[in-house]
This record gives sequence, structure tokens and C-alpha cells, in this order.
Amino acid sequence: MSHFYSKIQGNRGQATRCGTKDSGVTATAASWTGAIRTELWYVPEEDINRYTVIMIPWHGIGCTRIMATGTVGEFKWMETGS
Repeated sequence: MSHFYSKIQGNRGQATRCGTKDSGVTATAASWTGAIRTELWYVPEEDINRYTVIMIPWHGIGCTRIMATGTVGEFKWMETGS
């Protein structure tokens, strides 16, 4: 049974993917100057869903930087220092 649900929209319409508690789900949106990857996973010991949003290179262009991490459903401002 799906625990996570991912949706993307582009010029060919919408596509969806599901993830379980075991698999999690990862989505990447890219441009010619880099990409953003979002990862969701389940932490059974705490019974919570966690996330990470990371800027990553795409075809060798761009940098790697963690933009946000946290618990799904909670929000906290992240100090980046840049």
C-alpha cells in the first residue's frame, strides 16, 4: 500500500508515482544549470515522515547544497548563512 505519493507536471501532462514506507519516494526537477531533489522517507522508530530538499548538479553543472530538512507536517525556518 502506498504511503507516499509524488506528482509532476510537464509539457506531456501529469505523471504520478507512489512509494511505500520501505521505499520512500524521491523526485528530481532539473534545468540546464542544476537540479532540485526532494526525498521523503518513513522513520519507524518515531512514526514520522522526514524530508530533505537538496540542490544538486545536473550533467556536471551546478552545486550541491542541502536546502531544507525536517519532519513532514512541521515547519521551521532554516538558517543558511549565505
